[in-house]
Amino acid sequence: MHRRGFILSAAAGALLMPHRGWAATELDLGGGGSIVTLSDGNLELPGNFILGDMPQDDLLAIMERYGLADQRQTITPECNLALYRDGTNTVLFDAGSGPDFMPSAGKILEALEAAGLAPEDITHVVFTHAHPDHLWGVLDDFDEPLFANATHMMGRAEHDYWLDPATFDSIGVARQSFVAGAQRRLEALPGIELFEPETEILPGILSVATPGHTPGHMAFHVQGGSQAVMVLGDAIGNHHVGFERPDWASGSDQNPEEAAATRLSLLDRITADGLAVAGFHLPEGGIGRAEKQSDGSYRFIPGA
Repeated sequence: MHRRGFILSAAAGALLMPHRGWAATELDLGGGGSIVTLSDGNLELPGNFILGDMPQDDLLAIMERYGLADQRQTITPECNLALYRDGTNTVLFDAGSGPDFMPSAGKILEALEAAGLAPEDITHVVFTHAHPDHLWGVLDDFDEPLFANATHMMGRAEHDYWLDPATFDSIGVARQSFVAGAQRRLEALPGIELFEPETEILPGILSVATPGHTPGHMAFHVQGGSQAVMVLGDAIGNHHVGFERPDWASGSDQNPEEAAATRLSLLDRITADGLAVAGFHLPEGGIGRAEKQSDGSYRFIPGA
């Protein structure tokens, strides 16, 4: 496998500039725990998939502030898998896209290698949800579990939703391939451990119900020692409108209204508790903080 440039921060919470498209941040949580992001590449999506139903004049003003006006046509979000280590467990949040979703993503093997890890080193794979860019990388080229030594864990509601025979017909034509792909992969994983919201699924890792993007989407409050981080998954899917206007409905969410309510409550919780965040689709490696503004909106601060 060809090794690409991959940068790990030596200082807690420090942000390093990307090299050959790779970026990572690492946050020392204290008590022997740390979290680092590993790049799985990026997605290439039509802008309307996320932004199409938003107020276009107000949207343009926001996108221009972030230098992203051109991304109203094509959006290229990063894919950042969070990896937590506490000296005993090596926990990967989500498995990435694998080779079957889109060619710009599915790079987790290269990221692991550059970080000095092999798939066999992962003790747990914890899923935020079962969309392709989070689940489809869980199998190898022989349809065997890629993380052969890992315990795979998923929220019960999310797991049951994707395996429900009725989901294929109810999800809409545009996402039916998501259902077929999820079912094939979930059925190939032996003994998935299921859990409920507000459960300490592993030492220091608390599940947080964040529905809307998918029916059973989970975020995770990870407490290492003196610091804590919220692993967001896709509960907050970008650093611009997701923070400035969390109340706006997004076409990327399966239940846009529920997802908007989730973003609002989650941002309140993050800022009230002073948590760092690790976002799957946030820029510059995805680790940073949310800051509440005087007008009630929020701002993502990378690497803070």
